[in-house]
Amino acid sequence: MPDGRFAPSPTGPLHLGNLRTALLAWLFARSDGSRYLLRIEDLDAVGSRSEHEASARADLAALGLDHDGPVLRQSDRRPVHEAAVERLVADGRTYPCYCTRREILAEVEAAVSAPHGPLPAGAYPGTCRDLTAGERAEREAAGRRPSLRLRASGEVIGFVDRVAGPVTRAVDDFVIRRADGAPAYNLAVVVDDHDEGIGEVVRGDDLLDTTPRQILVARLLGLPSPAYAHVPLVLGPDGERLAKRHGSVTLADQVAAGRSSADVLFWFGASLGLCEVREPVTPTVLLDRFDPSSLSRDPWVLPEDLVHPG
Repeated sequence: MPDGRFAPSPTGPLHLGNLRTALLAWLFARSDGSRYLLRIEDLDAVGSRSEHEASARADLAALGLDHDGPVLRQSDRRPVHEAAVERLVADGRTYPCYCTRREILAEVEAAVSAPHGPLPAGAYPGTCRDLTAGERAEREAAGRRPSLRLRASGEVIGFVDRVAGPVTRAVDDFVIRRADGAPAYNLAVVVDDHDEGIGEVVRGDDLLDTTPRQILVARLLGLPSPAYAHVPLVLGPDGERLAKRHGSVTLADQVAAGRSSADVLFWFGASLGLCEVREPVTPTVLLDRFDPSSLSRDPWVLPEDLVHPG
């Protein structure tokens, strides 16, 4: 059977939304009889911390979410990622981009009233797509280090998500290698999912819009794409995306407030309609009751007393 995975970035502690998604990824994989792999996506060499990886692994273990096989770290796979980048370069599908984020934002904002065509709002406007060799040399002489963008040409990608249903998006020219030389997420994740044999990617629906980019990368590299299931996020009591400002949002916060990991697990189970609040459950019990087709597409809003315990 194709494998599933959970792939956190160790740039901070996991919050309850991350952990609920980890549980869902575990349930999807185990319900299909698949392995559940853990990958540490530590491409951000500056922000990644070993203590955050350790806490993530401890949180998963505390919730009873076991994983199979060795843990893969993206930072160990840079030669493989670079080889994929060079293949796209050799195929003529890339170009250097000298724009800063501020410049891109300013150009996008200036074009807000202009028609966007099929591309989503905020898409890269193509500023550097057709620079001449002289214009590129001028920018490099000024000390600008380019990132590398994929020439997507607004290609329209469609797929059927297991939760969200049919999705169709036009793809803008996105970065596959950052200006510091590091491979970008949308390139690395495709290569790693293929090499690990990932057959279904279960992750938060905030990443739904970037999935067509990854499908395009896989297609250009001649790789099969996994199936996708983008699950609803966890929101704070105010309806906004969960963040530190909401209060006790990590497992450690919950433990400090007097709750156990078992308490957090039954809250997760109840949010999925798999148990009652305060019903003692284990991941195996939840698995026995789990039906992927019945998963709600609505986000879970954390109860006020869970994030601000009295």
